[in-house]
Amino acid sequence: MIILPKVRGFICTTAHPSGCFENVLQQINYVKAQQGLSGSGRVLVVGASTGYGLASRISAAFGCQASTIGVSFEKAAKGKRTASAGWYNTAAFEQQAHKDGLYAKSLNGDAFSSEIKQQVIDLIKADWGQVDMVIYSLASPRRTDPTSGETYSSVLKPIGESYHNKTIDPFTSVVSEVTIDSATEQEVADTVTVMGGEDWQMWIDALRDNDLLADGFKTTAYSYIGPGLTHPIYKDGAIGMAKRHVQQTADNLNMQLSDINGSAYCAVNKAVVTQSSAAIPVVPLYIAILFKVMHELELHEDCIEQMYRLFQDYLCVATPSLDDERRIRLDDKEMQEDVQRGVEVSWQEVSSSNIESLANLEEYKDKFLQLFGFGLASVDYTVEVDPAVSIPSIPDEA
Repeated sequence: MIILPKVRGFICTTAHPSGCFENVLQQINYVKAQQGLSGSGRVLVVGASTGYGLASRISAAFGCQASTIGVSFEKAAKGKRTASAGWYNTAAFEQQAHKDGLYAKSLNGDAFSSEIKQQVIDLIKADWGQVDMVIYSLASPRRTDPTSGETYSSVLKPIGESYHNKTIDPFTSVVSEVTIDSATEQEVADTVTVMGGEDWQMWIDALRDNDLLADGFKTTAYSYIGPGLTHPIYKDGAIGMAKRHVQQTADNLNMQLSDINGSAYCAVNKAVVTQSSAAIPVVPLYIAILFKVMHELELHEDCIEQMYRLFQDYLCVATPSLDDERRIRLDDKEMQEDVQRGVEVSWQEVSSSNIESLANLEEYKDKFLQLFGFGLASVDYTVEVDPAVSIPSIPDEA
């Protein structure tokens, strides 16, 4: 069948298997072209199918020659409905890893659940004995507590007062104003439950209870801070409270792992186009302007460049350089004074009439579509493709 993008709001309801394969291959080729990294052994990536999680798995496997297990919650193709992009990405990753003789297995299901945790435990026991590293890159709007069975939802809202600023519809190029009402106390608490560090802690506890953490074990979760203009909705908003909890969890884990010479970090990443960031009002406009400024200053990085740098400069060294709150700062280039000064000037002036000159909106749209396997110059989208693609280590779920 011919597969075309169907965009609704901040999501694309279709994905292209050949395009996703090419997107993954380009990231793999980037890592292979860099200097090889010292080994990270056996790496579990929770949230491994897209964005920073996928780039982390690629960096570990093709940069460090690591064995990897990936956990994600994706949909296989069914009839004329395509699989999710993450499904195709995982299939492409496994195919290339196996081609290079690398161990790579994936589990598909709810990473918040006790069942998936047990499946991972059983797999590590059977195949590895222990794990050397866990990358926690899970982003979900909802979480079902495995103990109580209650489902919680997160919100992207400010705390205390409503927030008013500019935003954009990337596919109409219309810059408009948006007002976001403040979160209730319950919404803030629920967002921390979904997006905070509780589940990360549960993963590490479960692995440790089964004696699966190797000496020198490392674990990292991801966060974002961003510039002052997004602080009301992000850093100081409900999601920011959740990210503070992630940092607290990193600090607690770091102490708890000391007896096995282990360490836990929170890595603050740069703003990039992901399915998560596309859903946050104001942020797409900020990213489009940021792209232009960082390209002009020759500082731009995407997910794969960020994650390769994470392994090279932080996870594959004995004593990584941290900030005064013990965080890995991969957003250092984004937050440079000259970058933020350039963004601020453009932000004050930007409108629908001058968006093309002040922002890289076309690049933003291209990056968004590429998340789903579209918009890649090397792929012929007029050719019919079979949407049903299997993942070697996952039983057929189509």
